[in-house]
Amino acid sequence: MTTPEKPSGHDDEPQDPLSELFGRLMGGAGAEGFDPTEIAKAAGLPSDPNLLRQMFEQVQAMMSAPGGEGPVNWQLAHDHARRTAAATSDPSVSAAQNRDVDEALRLAELWLDQATDLPGTGIIGRGWSRAEWIEATMGTWRRLTQPVANSIATALSTALNEQMPEEMKGMLGGASSMLTNMGGAIFGMQLGAAIGALSGEVVSSSDIGVPLVDLEMALLPANVAKFGEGLGLPEGDVRLYLAVREAAHARLFMHVPWLRAHLLGAIEDYARGIHIDVSKIEELAHGIDPGNPESIQEALQGGVFMPQRTPQQDAALAKLETALALVEGWVDELTATATEGVLPSAAALREAVRRRRATGGPAEHAFASLVGLELRPRRLRDAATLWKSLGDERGIAGRDAIWTHPDLLPTGEDLDDPQGFSARRSQAEAQGSEVDEALEKLLAGGFDEPAASSEADGQRGDGGDREDGDGPEDGDGTDDGGTPPGAPRD
Repeated sequence: MTTPEKPSGHDDEPQDPLSELFGRLMGGAGAEGFDPTEIAKAAGLPSDPNLLRQMFEQVQAMMSAPGGEGPVNWQLAHDHARRTAAATSDPSVSAAQNRDVDEALRLAELWLDQATDLPGTGIIGRGWSRAEWIEATMGTWRRLTQPVANSIATALSTALNEQMPEEMKGMLGGASSMLTNMGGAIFGMQLGAAIGALSGEVVSSSDIGVPLVDLEMALLPANVAKFGEGLGLPEGDVRLYLAVREAAHARLFMHVPWLRAHLLGAIEDYARGIHIDVSKIEELAHGIDPGNPESIQEALQGGVFMPQRTPQQDAALAKLETALALVEGWVDELTATATEGVLPSAAALREAVRRRRATGGPAEHAFASLVGLELRPRRLRDAATLWKSLGDERGIAGRDAIWTHPDLLPTGEDLDDPQGFSARRSQAEAQGSEVDEALEKLLAGGFDEPAASSEADGQRGDGGDREDGDGPEDGDGTDDGGTPPGAPRD
């Protein structure tokens, strides 16, 4: 519900400093200069004036309230994600769609039983709207983006403070935290816009390869239909193929318990290393014009606030990309095996999914530019080739046994040369086996006897014939001439 505008003719009423702040920032002289459509451009907001008015009233209330946890306004990010999803039409999932999704996932589980030793999940499949996807995944998004989000929001608030006119700073008085809240609000809206846009592209709970939810299987019917447009394939085939991929992801993350923490931890470690160089804040501040909201949008979307990655981060990112490729490659190979001969359009769908995952959609690119992290498996095809090679060589059980421990996972070198993986691993395992055997023997006292025997031999040599002036004995107890001790000499 919108707030009624004040009637004209009340110029003698005291001016709300926060409204004046917004008015000055947006190019006006006061509250009457505040145009919500201008700041909307900076945050990718919908253009509905009533919706904008409600939203900015909420922003004003949040900015004037005490700061929450950290500089980023996560509640605003959540709310804006929901509004972004709703702006493109987000129909509720019907009972018939829910039934179709559940049946597709049940059939997918049966097909996967022939393709992997990992057992079924027993999870009941669901159909999600875009809003439901946001609600289910928002907690994980916050976990993944909080380190870099805090850094960028702080830098943004610092830049705004640098550019704020002196008279405006005097008007605000001691409310310096308001600028920090403003930075958090602007970044929160940007992050919410990116997540809301992603909700219009993902087709399942695990579509981006990262486990955003725990112990769930879901498809988004509206997005599944959108993905199938232009492929010229039956809708049921598209839904079935995507259901197999979703079920394969669910099996992997359920039965390889360390994998979810491994992936999320790698992303957190990478993001935690991102920080804004304080020496560059002044330079960044000059790139933001408070009177031009589009400069804020360009700074955020153009990666102005993202620093150059360190060598350590490059290494962490390479490790993360390899792990993502291994997950997606395994799912890709498993899905191809499970659908072979039972889904005529499987080959065409596999190629369509591969291209989509390799290039990423517009929302995925927007998210990457905002937080400096791409979640695309660049080496999906190489990883799929590796898993196929391992399946042909070791069988299903031997292939899937590699997920037993993170130390067994293939590396980037293995993706470069899939055929040589087994030879390299066998050599490493042989070397490791020799070391283990030697260590066990040492701990069991197996090396004590030879040491004691050598010492006894040395004692016998020191107190024996050498004292009589005979030459040194060799290792078999004879002297240099080979005569045993005590034997007559020639």
